[in-house]
Amino acid sequence: MDSRLLEILVCPICKGPLVYRRAQAEFICKADRLAFPIRDDIPVMLEEEARKLPPEEEVNE
Repeated sequence: MDSRLLEILVCPICKGPLVYRRAQAEFICKADRLAFPIRDDIPVMLEEEARKLPPEEEVNE
């Protein structure tokens, strides 16, 4: 993932920072507890495509 892209991407809902999970190929918004997928190296920043994080799933940076 391009480091410049990582610096400018924010959550499309709350505009907050995102955590990049390379192994899972997703961006996490801690505030909204959503995981946005990365498909073919393209972040899919649509709320309807995001996975809701269950309460027991830890979000670490």
